[in-house]
Amino acid sequence: MNCRKNLDTYIALAKSGTKIEIDTIMSDLNADMTIAVSKIIDYALSFVKSKEGLEHIKYYLFNGTQIQRNYCTLFFNRRGDWPLVKAAYEKGLIDEIQAFSR
Repeated sequence: MNCRKNLDTYIALAKSGTKIEIDTIMSDLNADMTIAVSKIIDYALSFVKSKEGLEHIKYYLFNGTQIQRNYCTLFFNRRGDWPLVKAAYEKGLIDEIQAFSR
């Protein structure tokens, strides 16, 4: 993970919301991230508004690592996109606790 990234960097990536920028954010969601970075990424993801960005986060919900799927679940739960979360839950990609987290 690139420790030089800060909140402003992640927000800029999220606002741009291209596939490459979402990939950049998601690559930092891993077991080596700090709690601070996890909270920054969680917050920054709320700035993704582009159709391309939303579709790519959806891709990670169904195809990402467990950590990535968990953050995507939080993202879609906060947006009220329950059908997506339910579909991931029904496929066994997230557990019940994660499915109902916000």
